[in-house]
Amino acid sequence: MTAPNLLEATGLAVSIQSMQALRGFSIAVPQGAMIGIVGRNGAGKTTLMRTIMGHLPLVEGRIAFAGQDLAGVPRHGRAPLGIGYMPEDRQLVPELTVEENILLPVWVSKTLKAEERLAFVYGMLPEVEAMKDRKALLLSGGQQKLVALCRAMAVGTRLLLLDEPFEGVAPALSHRLSEVISGLKGTELSVLISQSDLNHSQSLFDRQYVIERGANVAASHAV
Repeated sequence: MTAPNLLEATGLAVSIQSMQALRGFSIAVPQGAMIGIVGRNGAGKTTLMRTIMGHLPLVEGRIAFAGQDLAGVPRHGRAPLGIGYMPEDRQLVPELTVEENILLPVWVSKTLKAEERLAFVYGMLPEVEAMKDRKALLLSGGQQKLVALCRAMAVGTRLLLLDEPFEGVAPALSHRLSEVISGLKGTELSVLISQSDLNHSQSLFDRQYVIERGANVAASHAV
């Protein structure tokens, strides 16, 4: 039986400073699926992620999460729904420790327990636990990527939005990120990953969408 869609975005139109960034884009993320969205820089991948998280307003279209229209959910109310977001530029708070950065979205949740979520992410990425007391500003760019992934996984109990997780990292770290993300396959967690490279980690995906100039180009099932 086909899994129901956890996330459905249909006919999205979004403008940034009078420039149209999304042009009727649609995507569906089934429960427990790993979905890729591929496009060149500037194609609209980050705009899509930020729109789902409520950082950008919709001009047209609808985003539904578990059947709920997100139009009435404020941006600060989306993480508590179980949506974790890893921005391309990481957006860590420099003066906070690694562990404090991971826990920031957990602290605003009324249901998540910090100890349980830390145990989960440290179990997936023990190398991050080893630097939990370091300030984020002292980390390398690659280390910051790992912390941003942990922060997304800490709060993303139902859906993960990973924006360009493999971009700008060394091959060894890219492999490690792929390994961790692959470990989420087969669970009830849904994952949406954006990337510029059509071939990178293609085996991860159950379905892959291509975006160009903010519009759908194609969608294909993984072989």
